[in-house]
Amino acid sequence: MTAAPSEERRRSFESEALPHLDSVYRVALRLAGGEAQADDLTQETMLRAYRSWHQYKSGTNVRAWLLTILRHTFINEYRKSKRAGPTVDIGNIEGYSVFHDVQDVDPEGTFFKQIVDEEVLRAIDSLPEEFRETLVLSDVEQLSYAEIAEVTGAPVGTVKSRLFRARQALQKVLYDYAVEMGYIKGVER
Repeated sequence: MTAAPSEERRRSFESEALPHLDSVYRVALRLAGGEAQADDLTQETMLRAYRSWHQYKSGTNVRAWLLTILRHTFINEYRKSKRAGPTVDIGNIEGYSVFHDVQDVDPEGTFFKQIVDEEVLRAIDSLPEEFRETLVLSDVEQLSYAEIAEVTGAPVGTVKSRLFRARQALQKVLYDYAVEMGYIKGVER
């Protein structure tokens, strides 16, 4: 006797989608900015994913599919209620790089993976939304440029640009903290 279609759907969803629940929550936490909002956003995302499970093609990148749903859910329901983040003058970021020693040997952001703590998370949360989202998908969730482009609907070149600018904005914001914690030596300015 075979299982009913709804039972097969449930089992398939549980085995393929639920293992990525932590990843969805981590991204939701960075997007929504608070635990309660992230819980709601994660729950709504997983509910929408389950309802749309018949549209998912088994064997494809389920994590990217879930994060795309998360992003759309956030945009549609949570962006309106969330206060706008600070604006950043890109002109001030472009030429600013304080981690010259690290930058050459660490172009993909490994440096930041070593020092992620509450101060760093607060700095990430202060980034403009499109920078924050790209940085979290890349450096926290370790998605490739192509996967981030798929999730956000932005061209790969835009993803690379946003990630570069996000990392430079973090460098600027976290410089004093990195010196204080001994991660880098201070440079007299």
